[in-house]
Amino acid sequence: MEKFDWTAIIRPNVFSLKLVGLWPEGNDSYKFNFYTLYAIFCITLFVHGHNFTQILNIIFVVNDLEAASGTIYISLILSLAVIKTYCIIGNMKILKRLMVNINSDIFQPKSEKQRKLTKSNLSKWKRFYVVFTVNSSCAVFFLCTFPILDKSVKEYRLPLMAWYPYNTKVSPFYEITYVYQCVSLLFIAITNVSTDTLIAALNMYIGAQCDIFCDDLRNLRNEDVPGDINEILMKCITHHKKILEYDKIASCDLVTEKLPFFRFASDSNKFFNWIVFAQFFVNAISIALCLFRLTVVTPFSNEFYTYAIYEIAIIMEIFMYCWFGNEVKLKSKKIPYAIFESDWNEASLAVKKKMVFFTMRCQTPIKLSAVNLFYLSIKNFIAILRTTWSYFAVLHQVNNGK
Repeated sequence: MEKFDWTAIIRPNVFSLKLVGLWPEGNDSYKFNFYTLYAIFCITLFVHGHNFTQILNIIFVVNDLEAASGTIYISLILSLAVIKTYCIIGNMKILKRLMVNINSDIFQPKSEKQRKLTKSNLSKWKRFYVVFTVNSSCAVFFLCTFPILDKSVKEYRLPLMAWYPYNTKVSPFYEITYVYQCVSLLFIAITNVSTDTLIAALNMYIGAQCDIFCDDLRNLRNEDVPGDINEILMKCITHHKKILEYDKIASCDLVTEKLPFFRFASDSNKFFNWIVFAQFFVNAISIALCLFRLTVVTPFSNEFYTYAIYEIAIIMEIFMYCWFGNEVKLKSKKIPYAIFESDWNEASLAVKKKMVFFTMRCQTPIKLSAVNLFYLSIKNFIAILRTTWSYFAVLHQVNNGK
C-alpha cells in the first residue's frame, strides 16, 4: 500500500509560516544564514514594532473608556503574535520532529478503511482551515480599508490607533504609516492564522491516530490481517504509547510501563501550552471589548461590520482549539470499548491478561490542556463565552453609568 503523507494537507501552513520567517528549511532549527536575518527583521519590525506603538497609545487614552476599548480589543489579539512567534521559535526542534514522526510507519493507516477514517479527519480540519482563513482575511481587509470605506482618510485616520514619534496627519508620513500598519496587520494575521490552524492540525492528527488505533484493536483477530494476536496486540500497545503522554520512566511491567521515547500528544501539548493559555485569557477579554464596541458605534455602519466580522473571527479561533481538543478526548474514550469489541474470547490466558491490564491503562482519556489549568473542550468554550458576557455586562453598565 502506498505510504500516506500526513503533512501534505498542512503545506499551506508551512508555506505561510515560511513566508513570515517562522519555518526554516530542512528538519533543523534556525542557523546563521539569510533566512534567519530575514526572520529577525520581519518579526522585529512588523510584530514587535507594531504592538509596541499600540501599547504606547493605550497609555495615553487609558482614562477614556471608549477610546481605550477601541485600542485594547484588537491590541490584545495582535500581541498574541509575539507569544506565538516566541513559542514556535523556542520549540522549532519539537515541531520539526513532530512533522517527521507523524509520517513514521507506526502512524500509517493499514487498510483502506483506515485511510477513509484518516481522510475524514483531514477533511474536517480543512473545512475549519478554509472558513477561518477566509473569515480572518475579511477581518484584515475591513480593518485596513475601513478609513477608505468610511471616507475618513480625509481626516488622516489610520486603520488602527497607535502612537508614533512624528505627526501622522501630514503627507507623506500618513501614507507611509498607513501602508506600514496594513503590512503589519497582514503579517500578524498570517502568523496567527497559520499557528492556530497548525495547532488544530496537531490535535486532529492525535484524534485520527485514536481512530486508527481503535480499528486495529477491533481487528486483533482478522483473516484479512495475518499474524499472531499477541504480536499484533504488542504492536497496538507500542502505537498507543507513541501517541500518549507518559513520564520518562522505564519499567518492565505493562501496567506501570512509562514511555522513554517520542510522545506525539505530550510533545504537541508542550508546543502549544502557553499559546492556548494566553489565547483563552486574551480572547475572553477581546470578545467582551468587541461586543462593547458594537454597542457604542453606529449600527450597520462600516465600523459596525468591521467589529462584527472581527468578533466572529476571534470566537472561531478559540472554538477551533476547543473543538479538536474535545474530539481527541471523545475518540480516546472509545479505546477501552474497542478492546472489548475485539475477538478476545479465543485468545490465550496470557493475552487476555495483557488486554485487561491495557484496558485499565486506557480508562483515562487524552486531555490536551493549557498549562494544566484549562482543558481543550466544548465545555470550556461555553465557560469562556459566559465569562465574556460577564465582562461585557460590566463594561456596558460602567459606560451607561457615566
